[in-house]
Amino acid sequence: MAIVVDLDVQLARCGLSVGEFAAAVGITPANIAVLKNGRAKAVRFTTLDAICRTLGCQPGDVLRWVPDDANDE
Repeated sequence: MAIVVDLDVQLARCGLSVGEFAAAVGITPANIAVLKNGRAKAVRFTTLDAICRTLGCQPGDVLRWVPDDANDE
Protein backbone atom coordinates (compact mmCIF):
# COMPACT_ATOMS: atom_id res chain seq x y z
CA MET A 1 0.00 0.00 0.00
CA ALA A 2 1.34 3.40 -0.92
CA ILE A 3 -0.55 5.33 1.78
CA VAL A 4 0.87 5.04 5.30
CA VAL A 5 -1.17 5.99 8.37
CA ASP A 6 0.94 7.53 11.15
CA LEU A 7 -1.61 7.49 13.96
CA ASP A 8 0.85 6.07 16.51
CA VAL A 9 3.07 9.13 16.21
CA GLN A 10 0.17 11.52 16.73
CA LEU A 11 -1.36 9.50 19.57
CA ALA A 12 1.97 9.50 21.39
CA ARG A 13 2.37 13.25 20.79
CA CYS A 14 -1.05 13.88 22.34
CA GLY A 15 -0.69 11.27 25.09
CA LEU A 16 -3.90 9.49 24.09
CA SER A 17 -4.64 5.81 24.40
CA VAL A 18 -6.37 4.00 21.54
CA GLY A 19 -9.54 3.70 23.65
CA GLU A 20 -9.62 7.40 24.50
CA PHE A 21 -8.93 8.32 20.90
CA ALA A 22 -11.60 5.96 19.53
CA ALA A 23 -14.20 7.40 21.90
CA ALA A 24 -13.29 10.98 20.99
CA VAL A 25 -13.40 10.28 17.26
CA GLY A 26 -16.54 8.17 17.45
CA ILE A 27 -15.28 4.92 15.94
CA THR A 28 -14.44 1.58 17.49
CA PRO A 29 -10.97 0.65 18.75
CA ALA A 30 -11.07 -2.21 16.20
CA ASN A 31 -11.43 0.33 13.38
CA ILE A 32 -8.54 2.35 14.83
CA ALA A 33 -6.46 -0.85 14.66
CA VAL A 34 -7.47 -1.32 11.00
CA LEU A 35 -6.26 2.22 10.26
CA LYS A 36 -3.03 1.84 12.25
CA ASN A 37 -2.16 -1.49 10.63
CA GLY A 38 -2.66 -0.21 7.10
CA ARG A 39 -5.59 -2.51 6.33
CA ALA A 40 -8.13 0.28 5.70
CA LYS A 41 -9.28 0.64 2.11
CA ALA A 42 -10.89 4.04 2.65
CA VAL A 43 -11.38 6.79 5.22
CA ARG A 44 -14.44 9.01 5.20
CA PHE A 45 -13.81 12.72 5.24
CA THR A 46 -16.00 13.02 8.32
CA THR A 47 -13.77 10.48 10.09
CA LEU A 48 -10.62 12.24 8.93
CA ASP A 49 -12.08 15.52 10.16
CA ALA A 50 -12.79 13.99 13.59
CA ILE A 51 -9.27 12.52 13.72
CA CYS A 52 -7.68 15.88 12.92
CA ARG A 53 -9.92 17.75 15.40
CA THR A 54 -9.09 15.29 18.17
CA LEU A 55 -5.35 15.30 17.49
CA GLY A 56 -5.09 18.99 16.61
CA CYS A 57 -3.29 18.19 13.38
CA GLN A 58 -3.57 18.33 9.60
CA PRO A 59 -4.46 15.32 7.38
CA GLY A 60 -0.85 15.24 6.17
CA ASP A 61 0.28 14.63 9.75
CA VAL A 62 -1.73 11.39 9.79
CA LEU A 63 -1.50 10.22 6.16
CA ARG A 64 1.54 10.09 3.93
CA TRP A 65 2.27 8.65 0.51
CA VAL A 66 5.18 6.29 -0.02
CA PRO A 67 6.10 5.01 -3.51
CA ASP A 68 5.35 1.29 -3.94
CA ASP A 69 9.01 0.42 -4.55
CA ALA A 70 9.97 2.06 -1.22
CA ASN A 71 7.73 -0.46 0.60
CA ASP A 72 9.80 -3.34 -0.82
CA GLU A 73 13.01 -2.19 0.85
